[in-house]
Amino acid sequence: MDMMKKVPVREQDPKVRAANFDEVCLGYNKEEAEAEASRCLQCKNPQCVQGCPVSINIPGFIAKIKEHDIPGAYEVIGQSSTLPAVCGRVCPQETQCEGKCIRGIKGEAISIGKLERYVADTARLMGVRPEAPEEKNGKKVAVIGAGPSGLACASDLAKLGYEVTIFEALHKAGGVLSYGIPEFRLPKEKVVDKEIDNVKSLGVRIETDCIIGKSVTIDELMDKEGYDAVFIGSGAGLPRFMNIPGEQAMGVFSANEYLTRSNLMHAYREDARTPIYRGKKTVVVGGGNVAMDAARTALRLGAETTIVYRRSEAELPARKEEVHHAKEEEIQFHLLTNPVEILVGEDGWVKGIRCIRMELGEPDASGRRRPIEIPGSEFVIDCDSVIMALGTSPNPLISRTTEGLETNRKGCLVADEKGTTTRPGVFAGGDAVTGAATVILAMGAGRRAAAAIDEYLKNRN
Repeated sequence: MDMMKKVPVREQDPKVRAANFDEVCLGYNKEEAEAEASRCLQCKNPQCVQGCPVSINIPGFIAKIKEHDIPGAYEVIGQSSTLPAVCGRVCPQETQCEGKCIRGIKGEAISIGKLERYVADTARLMGVRPEAPEEKNGKKVAVIGAGPSGLACASDLAKLGYEVTIFEALHKAGGVLSYGIPEFRLPKEKVVDKEIDNVKSLGVRIETDCIIGKSVTIDELMDKEGYDAVFIGSGAGLPRFMNIPGEQAMGVFSANEYLTRSNLMHAYREDARTPIYRGKKTVVVGGGNVAMDAARTALRLGAETTIVYRRSEAELPARKEEVHHAKEEEIQFHLLTNPVEILVGEDGWVKGIRCIRMELGEPDASGRRRPIEIPGSEFVIDCDSVIMALGTSPNPLISRTTEGLETNRKGCLVADEKGTTTRPGVFAGGDAVTGAATVILAMGAGRRAAAAIDEYLKNRN
């Protein structure tokens, strides 16, 4: 075994998986996981931990794998992470823990994410679950949103003895884990539902079909229903569009709607009660993970799929693994390209998208080189559907119906690093504060807010 190279992970063949919604990555078996764990240097000053937004003791759980102690490895991870089977699959490890791995300086970084996934999946099969605290402390906390930040916050508070209720607007818990990330990247029944069951096993109650701001307000939760504090982890579900001609045509979707229909409402099934339009030629506008998810979903629904992105491949914000998988599945990329008009037929349906070629200029405020149009370079891509994957922003309903909550110019809630908002007793974190970001960053915000809520309620008395 070459200690400088990762143990390869098994995956479905690209030509096979392009026609199904089964998980692409098959993960490690016992022998593979232990071989990969043996590559860990067990650094005295582990940089990988510093790269993890929730500070998992990574050398600690990897050492347990080498000792054949999966319950012990799961316990180590559980001290920091609520959703290890999820994070092992969807976290951008290459820019976080694995990006800091010392082994990666002269060789390939340890496959920390794949090892985390192995521990979580194996522990589940062994029946290992987190344990609820023996006593409650008599205080109630409401958590708004059953996505990553809300689940992380609720779990930590439950472990501290709080009575926690999560209020979820949709009929199913999980947030972006359930409605946003496709089945082929994150299985719902096998992974997401089981992780949520673990949160419930801590004593957390989840109330679905409850829209805060309509069903009940934060003011009512605190003033009438006796909640001592509230955490807002409602995410960012309001899609953005380009506001170009033709964008209102039939056959134009936001990625948010498209993926929700597919993932949460199972529109990819032939017997779906809420089917989705299956285009023959689909263009996805955007370069992030959501764009890759939408494009790969459209492909599986039978479309010849093209991604249009205004910068070069070096600036693609999507994970390298997702871009690699999309290319393997023969999704086409038009880079340094930007849409200027959606062409509409007499029947009101999309018939193409007019684009212009771009070149990169000086860096903008984000640090990436600003794309500049090349005059006279317009061209048309024939298509019958367009998916806009341009990011999302928070729904303003909660801030509009709550006294004393400030938002910034982007509509995000104003909160400090601990999650403290401008309304006493109300905390917030995740995409509701930062705008659309990653699962693990949202979880980290939820955990920090849980600690701040605990400190706030103890000091209040």
